Amino acid sequence: MSQAPLSYKDAGVDIVAGDALVERIKPLAKKTMREGVLAGIGGFGALFEVPKRYKEPVLVSGTDGVGTKLKLAFEWNMHDTVGIDLVAMSVNDVLVQGAEPLFFLDYFACGKLDVDTAAAVVGGIAKGCELSGCALIGGETAEMPGMYPSGEYDLAGFAVGAVEKSKILTGQNVQAGDVVLGLASSGVHSNGFSLVRKCIERAGANIPATLDGKPFKQALMEPTRLYVLNVLAALAVHPIKALAHITGGGLLENIPRVLPDGLAAHLHKGSWPQTELFAWLQKTAGIDDTEMNRTFNNGIGMVVVIDAAQADACAQTLREAGEQVYVIGKIAAQGATAQVVVA
Repeated sequence: MSQAPLSYKDAGVDIVAGDALVERIKPLAKKTMREGVLAGIGGFGALFEVPKRYKEPVLVSGTDGVGTKLKLAFEWNMHDTVGIDLVAMSVNDVLVQGAEPLFFLDYFACGKLDVDTAAAVVGGIAKGCELSGCALIGGETAEMPGMYPSGEYDLAGFAVGAVEKSKILTGQNVQAGDVVLGLASSGVHSNGFSLVRKCIERAGANIPATLDGKPFKQALMEPTRLYVLNVLAALAVHPIKALAHITGGGLLENIPRVLPDGLAAHLHKGSWPQTELFAWLQKTAGIDDTEMNRTFNNGIGMVVVIDAAQADACAQTLREAGEQVYVIGKIAAQGATAQVVVA
């Protein structure tokens, strides 16, 4: 007796749904188009021409995901901002070497494709690209039955930027006496969520209704701040020596990545405010200040190192652009201390 034929849809992959998603994505991606895009979504590969204003362009690439913050997105059905997180984690990394993000690609993987959910996620990705001046030029949607639990997905993002070879930020000219500026974060961003989720679990029914004037869930899901356009504008007029994106490892492990050997960043405790969100996390987790500064951005999402004589003017430029800027410390000889000291 012959068996009924099996289709790809019978096996769990819906090609029609995939096509519908692509059609939903196209107008979102179109809003992000910029100079250099020769061919975007729809082809086997996207084409991009480096803008001719660069004399000696160096390409800078970055890739990242959103991590376990996605578990809260699934649980709370909040999918419209994790795409911004995805873009921010990569473009902020590219930025710290002085690069302008040019284009972005995403990878969306799921067990069963829900077009509305995927479109909400990609809408956030497109918004993040728009806010950082880069083109959403391509991506991949993978429907893989049995690989992910129902209603769950994973994300990866890839950014490519360009910087003049002579203007690459390496941090090698950082010296003792330089000032450390901190740009406020919008919240937890996309790191430390395994501990955040443990805090929510520990708090049980005793979670606060609001944090920093926002509903509890919104405060935790607030997307990663995109520093690109404001910092690029400051780079154009101020001799910034180094930038550090404060991600996994917090202030204690990210700032040393841009400091020459023998120098340390001495940060002044209390020179930036602790938000209600981070105060709640610290109290609930029961951890000390050192662990807070190693696990979370703790209120500072980007660090700027600049000569003391230029610090006030640079801070003013960034404030006028909309950043909350704090003078959080100075660079000094390392001696026997760690490369970041908060005291």
